[in-house]
Amino acid sequence: MAYGVVLDVRAPVEMYDAVHAEVLRRAGRSVDGLLFHVGRATADGFQVIEVWESQEDFERYNREIIGPVVAELSGGQAPPEDGQTVQAFDVRGLVIPRGDVVL
Repeated sequence: MAYGVVLDVRAPVEMYDAVHAEVLRRAGRSVDGLLFHVGRATADGFQVIEVWESQEDFERYNREIIGPVVAELSGGQAPPEDGQTVQAFDVRGLVIPRGDVVL
């Protein structure tokens, strides 16, 4: 079953932009297990909505790619404990008419 997640991050949206650009540079246009990703600015920072083939894919990618990129771009400083909320959800329907990275 697909795994959906919404991440709300209290950090400047420019941090999202920098992480997104660096991840594309390192990982390329294809991410194993990722079905859908969108990022957007919010009043408090930014939000990421993703759908993965599995929770394991999501956790692996965050451990192997996102974590190191964020650590590098933030100078190794851990984000504040209340700086991110993660909400998982059951995916009920997903239509992907075309798969491509759009910046």
